[in-house]
Amino acid sequence: MSQELDYLSLRVVAGRLSRREFLGRATALGVSATFANSLLTSAARAEGPVRGGILKAGLAGGAATDTLDTATFSTLSATFGNCWGELLVTLSPNGGLENRLAAEINSSKDAKTWTMKIRKGVEFHNGKTVTAEDVVATLGRHSDAKSKSGALGLMKSIDTIKANNDEVVVTLKDGNADFPYLMTDYHLIIQPNGGKDNPGAGISAGPYKMTVNEPGVRYGGERFANFWQSDKRGFADQVELLTINDNTARVSALQAGQVHMINHVEPRIVDLIKRMPNLRVEAVSGPAYYCFNMFCDTPPFDSNDLRMALKLAMDREEMVDKILRGYGTIGNDFPINATYPLFPDDIEQRTFDPDKAKFHYQKSGHSGPILLRTSDVAFPGAVDAAQLYQQSCAKAGIALEIKREPSDGYWNEVWQKQPFCNTYWSGRATQDQMYSTAYLSTAEWNDTHFFNEKFDKLLIEALAEFDEDKRKSLYREMAIILRNEGGLIVPMFNQEIDAISDKLGGYVAFRNTLMNGEAFSKCWLIP
Repeated sequence: MSQELDYLSLRVVAGRLSRREFLGRATALGVSATFANSLLTSAARAEGPVRGGILKAGLAGGAATDTLDTATFSTLSATFGNCWGELLVTLSPNGGLENRLAAEINSSKDAKTWTMKIRKGVEFHNGKTVTAEDVVATLGRHSDAKSKSGALGLMKSIDTIKANNDEVVVTLKDGNADFPYLMTDYHLIIQPNGGKDNPGAGISAGPYKMTVNEPGVRYGGERFANFWQSDKRGFADQVELLTINDNTARVSALQAGQVHMINHVEPRIVDLIKRMPNLRVEAVSGPAYYCFNMFCDTPPFDSNDLRMALKLAMDREEMVDKILRGYGTIGNDFPINATYPLFPDDIEQRTFDPDKAKFHYQKSGHSGPILLRTSDVAFPGAVDAAQLYQQSCAKAGIALEIKREPSDGYWNEVWQKQPFCNTYWSGRATQDQMYSTAYLSTAEWNDTHFFNEKFDKLLIEALAEFDEDKRKSLYREMAIILRNEGGLIVPMFNQEIDAISDKLGGYVAFRNTLMNGEAFSKCWLIP
């Protein structure tokens, strides 16, 4: 019977037998529908990519104020960027680098001069050929403070960018052996003339050509006929990304077959989804973390005693247990965990200490309630996390007031605008990149308003340090400064939890949600 079922399942994948006919024959052989469907899934994966269909996803994080301008990407528009955009390099599942538009990358011995050979014959969606000049213009735009690019902190280390025939030569102010990893930042999608003519046009050289741009509602794309690597990406005829910020609605859409994958699954419903037929849960550990952000330069958070009180009033173990349900690990108020090489693992773990929290709170001189803003889109379980935090703060004599903000507009009206709020970060490829993006004084996305001259100097020193022991020591010192003086509370590093349909082939969980954002370009639909 087993050989017959295997034979029939392969006929379905090959298009010689309908799914309904297969299930009918399997039932006649005494096989359950669940087991029969699992055979189809396994057969399709073994067979390899299948072309055709409309690949749909229901995703959290969209808002009406989103934009396709790569400099100011929001959560969902950045995810859509993986459909139409092409980078110079991307991260591979094993943590290495995969060359994309950069066919080769080489450096000088001191790692100050980097030469990137641009792949020949690659076409933009507008019919123009990708050139070294386009790469220079792209990197130049994100180096300009006027662009307000989220990659601006990374670009601060660059001195000059020049085109030389089909090569781009980047000279750094100081040596940096990790420079190629900086080019994996999702803002740095290569665009015609760097996107300077129309930054929100959604034009690049990716597997899908943008056809629908309805911020806060949906994004859509159709397969780009002249995509340079059509044998490895872009298998669906179309992709559609729907904004579904409500957690229950996302799960319902997946269960009903309206979408093929969803992100930001709440840990409390993982077991429920696992019991649903034809669905599976994918959880992956990585550098992502959930956090509580305070503006270091805004009262009352401009008092380090108050910031320390709020850090000590956090019950991290309770957070991991009740919010993550074990799908993550405890944080220590700096944005780095063991995912990163040279992680400083000997820093004392901060624990819940209501007595010390009360001491620092009284020393700060503040009285009255402290307002924390949160939302369902801040991170899965953010509202519940805020309420738990409110309870632990009360044990330290701190009155925490919670304001639940609307999902739509949270990333434009609350994050980086309000002095105390929930947010999350997906992490970055390297420690330097994470620190440069969000904690360098001049970073565009310095969302805690952390301005520390010593920290900045250590970051620059670490960039140029090739001795691993010395570099690890510098990272450790930076982590301690941020942990003790910053406005960042990191109670937990979360696993990214997605849920997918058994009709989705090619899904391989790695690092961050939705295959590090590449599920749409690398996955296919099983007939």
